[in-house]
Amino acid sequence: MSSIKNLEMAAALSALPCITIKKSLFSTKAVYTPTQSQIKVVILEYSPSDGERVERLLAMPLDKMGEDIAQKGKPLAKDNGNFRLELCLSDDHQFCALQLFRFSDFVYHPVFEPRFYKGKDVETVALLM
Repeated sequence: MSSIKNLEMAAALSALPCITIKKSLFSTKAVYTPTQSQIKVVILEYSPSDGERVERLLAMPLDKMGEDIAQKGKPLAKDNGNFRLELCLSDDHQFCALQLFRFSDFVYHPVFEPRFYKGKDVETVALLM
């Protein structure tokens, strides 16, 4: 599991009023303040074809995205890929933040700005994990 402070979207996440960042000597933790639920960080990497599918899924309305994943399954993450998805999910599944990156010119470039989801929308987005 990765640390919040190592994410490209760390600044955007910590700027949200509903997120509290708790720093200690050896760790940095994020908490979704309304429910006091700890936020876990997952970084998933995808092949070019699966990464493009993730990009298409995230462009769909959430109900269509859920249907597509239910029919075709979730995109398969790889150890090393051309796409990287940074995903932050609260333990109670009431908050989610994500950002997709594409690798080119030896650097990961954002495909879109960080996206934030709350409530029941999080269950659909969590299907990507």
